[in-house]
Amino acid sequence: MIRRLEKASRESGSRLWAAVANDLSSARKSRREINVHKIDKHTVEGEYVVVPGKVLGDGNMGHKVNVAAYKFTSGAERKIKDAGGKTMGILELIKINPKGNKVRLMG
Repeated sequence: MIRRLEKASRESGSRLWAAVANDLSSARKSRREINVHKIDKHTVEGEYVVVPGKVLGDGNMGHKVNVAAYKFTSGAERKIKDAGGKTMGILELIKINPKGNKVRLMG
């Protein structure tokens, strides 16, 4: 996955994918974790978010947000989908938005 992110960064000229690859190449213990309520607090309706780590299910989602992450807990995935959002893998987001325009890096 890291090689694909680096390739996407080179092809598109986007530093976002290079930053995500760098975060994912770190030790598993130091990867980012973020709760659903923080995503809800710092985003607006319809926004795309990438989390180079794990999304946890603490809190509630009040609006539709599309989230790409390395991993989701089942509770986080359910809450995002119940709010009308979409959960996906990071590589899936690269296919949708190869340049990483208007994608918020969180975690």
